[in-house]
Amino acid sequence: MTGFAALAGQPVIAGGGLAGLATALLMDRPCVLLSPMPLGQDAASALAQGGIAAAIGANDSVSLHEADTLAAGAGLCVADAVAAIVGAGPDAVAGLRSLGVVFDMGADGTPDLHLEAAHSRARIAHALGDGTGAEIMRALVARVRATPRITVMEGARLRRLIVRDGRVAGVEIVRGGVMLALPTGACVIATGGLGALFPATTSPVGGQGLGLACAARAGAVLRDMEFVQFHPTALADGPAGAPRALVSEAVRGAGAVLVDETGARFTDELAPRDVVARAIQAHLTGGHQVLLDARAATHGAFARHFPGIARACAARGLDPDRQPLPVRPAVHYHMGGIETDLNGRSTVPGLWACGEAASTGLHGANRLASNSLLEAFVCAGFVARDLEAASLPAPGPVGDPVPDEGDGVGLADMHACLGRAAGILRDEAGLARAARALAPHVATDDRALVGAMVCLAALERWESRGGHYRTDYPLTAATAVHSRLTLARTLSMLDALSSGAPVSTPADGLTVP
Repeated sequence: MTGFAALAGQPVIAGGGLAGLATALLMDRPCVLLSPMPLGQDAASALAQGGIAAAIGANDSVSLHEADTLAAGAGLCVADAVAAIVGAGPDAVAGLRSLGVVFDMGADGTPDLHLEAAHSRARIAHALGDGTGAEIMRALVARVRATPRITVMEGARLRRLIVRDGRVAGVEIVRGGVMLALPTGACVIATGGLGALFPATTSPVGGQGLGLACAARAGAVLRDMEFVQFHPTALADGPAGAPRALVSEAVRGAGAVLVDETGARFTDELAPRDVVARAIQAHLTGGHQVLLDARAATHGAFARHFPGIARACAARGLDPDRQPLPVRPAVHYHMGGIETDLNGRSTVPGLWACGEAASTGLHGANRLASNSLLEAFVCAGFVARDLEAASLPAPGPVGDPVPDEGDGVGLADMHACLGRAAGILRDEAGLARAARALAPHVATDDRALVGAMVCLAALERWESRGGHYRTDYPLTAATAVHSRLTLARTLSMLDALSSGAPVSTPADGLTVP
């Protein structure tokens, strides 16, 4: 590839969503940005409806936002991370504005702020009604394209990290079916989550956790992999294999109610997401329909308040001004990921992570609504600042890319495996069965590795907490403990499981009351 060798030594940022774009923009170093699709496409950031949470309202404060975040995180938030990220919220909104993002304003000229579940104040800054992610991505994509020091490689994805003497020495990239090796002492993984490994999800098809697998194979610690958040209200109908259309939490925040076929309400619509999702799933399992009724809340003007959702409804022949919408839970966000410190550094020197791919400690066991765009932008700034100050080793030879080996697990098989075992309700038998099924493929298949890590972490968590619910252990442990997995430990656990040995017992770490 013409000019490819000239990029040697530049930091490589893998991911074309908000976290990746912001990392590239917020530092002054020349860098390489990998985006599997054209910038702005197939990125979860562009689908974000609700907005960005920040304590910018007259009756709000950072301390209140922190308290709401800690409560939603069910004991697993890292307090220092919450304080740093939430505390940067007001500056994040201002920073996005300076990059060209146009937020919706009220008639009095102040930001128009929405209320969402588990927030004690209306603090969700939004744009284009329910099109916040699209507006943010529009602005940042334009800035990246206008910044010559950022080399954008569209149609390219991170395939593997090259590690020498315990630190990142290069990356393998796949572009147009061609494998390339680029020497670099710095890589930022901002590849998003793993929702596309599940059968019902709001995630784009690219969200298969491949960046997490790259980090694990490089020796990084992955933390809290079992915590998968199901959004309570995705449209129940949609094209097979396509992401579910999301009905933003802001619709419930505006007053929409959840009812069954009799018109009866059955849960608190503004409870934390895991609570609402389980209530809906239980109602569906009991043979009921679940409908979101926004008619009284939006007074016949649904499309004015939520234009994107209205378009999705119209495509399915639904009119939220005239009828309740059939909804069901769908995988929406992964709280776990690559363990990082507040500079975004992983446990492998030369490897940083931010956005949904990272486990910063902000979300704990259950993400507070609209904290994800906040985390992506703020932590991208932390990573950019750290990279700016880092002294990177001179690039050296990295050799040719290593060919793939073995057959992979098909996406349909992953859907069936994780959908049955690691959904809203989990138990030991289902999780163990899924882990054993994935075990033969883990050494060579990245999707199988990530799926197995989710199942093993869930098996080891002998309690229910936040987005993780075990029907055989419905209580919450007295002590909150983070799960941590490496590739070596994953392989050891799978070997033990395949031999019939138990993966763990409560005495291994969790005290169950």
